Amino acid sequence: MFACFLPFHALGQSKDELQALQKQIKQKQQQVARQLVKAKQLQNELKQSELKIASAAKALNKTEQALKANQQDQQTLKKRQGEIQRKLAQQQDTLAKQIRSAFMTGNYDYAKMLLNQENAAKFERTITYYEYLNKARREIIDEFRQLGDELVQVNLTLVEKQDSLQNLLDRQQAQQATLTQGLRSREQTLTKLQSAIETDAAKIEELQANEQNLRKAITEAERLAAQKPTTFDGLAKLKGKLLKPAQGQVRKLFGTKRQGQVLWKGIIVDANAGNNVVAIHHGKVLYADWLRGFGLVIVVDHGKGYMSLYGHNQALLHQTGDTVSAGEPIALVGQSGGQSSPNLYFEIRYKGDPINPTQWLKL
Repeated sequence: MFACFLPFHALGQSKDELQALQKQIKQKQQQVARQLVKAKQLQNELKQSELKIASAAKALNKTEQALKANQQDQQTLKKRQGEIQRKLAQQQDTLAKQIRSAFMTGNYDYAKMLLNQENAAKFERTITYYEYLNKARREIIDEFRQLGDELVQVNLTLVEKQDSLQNLLDRQQAQQATLTQGLRSREQTLTKLQSAIETDAAKIEELQANEQNLRKAITEAERLAAQKPTTFDGLAKLKGKLLKPAQGQVRKLFGTKRQGQVLWKGIIVDANAGNNVVAIHHGKVLYADWLRGFGLVIVVDHGKGYMSLYGHNQALLHQTGDTVSAGEPIALVGQSGGQSSPNLYFEIRYKGDPINPTQWLKL
């Protein structure tokens, strides 16, 4: 039997290399830890910025809805104003014709006819004719007055609507300025956050932590919801028939690699900021809050273990416990959660596990 021995200096060299490698690993771990601590601090700053943006965006959306309603009301009022004015003109013309007609038949003075009753049948016909004319004239005059009163009211309401419109426009301008300021502040925080997470290892750990937070939030929401179970019938019969949650280009990412061993659990819909995000089917809001890595998230419970998740929103239009209908706006497209461009992150989950959304939506 032969024994193999390494020279003494070679053993020492291997030991030094091992220590150097261990030292390098420890330094990397410390670097990752520092990056994650810094990232967590910046995520809190990002959360505050994005919540302020959400508040401004929601208020702006409400103002814009009021503006649309105001403008539609004004269109309706102006249409009615035109109708009344045309009808008044027609009635004025009709009344003028009747007065002229009565003047032209002045030979049938009522007093004269009472004194001169030689032709009783003719007298009776004339009286009937006069009564008919007088009744028609009174009806026209009454309607004329009513239309005149309505026209006055319509004109007053239009003035009020125009004043209200100007107030809404002023409010819209102020809210837009607040939103722009919030976006600028968020951009600065986001730049710092991107600089803080430099290594791939830190990025992977960040993604994994974000996913754990999401699962934890959903599990807790499910636990609370279980106390008041819903009676919704789920999505099992709607595969391939569900509404698209937002209008835009779909990136079919489900199941593809995101970073390291972290895979995409949903899809991205690239859309314009402020566009509506709609519920794919009716259900009850299970969760509505800001989540690290996902931004402003809303989760809808559709029953029978099915739920849909909408992330990266600019603002949420519903809160936990609300019932929503299919196609109803539930959020506004944004870029919260640290996104560099506006989009919607969308998932469908069954019994807590993500399933491929593209197989369920009408794309």
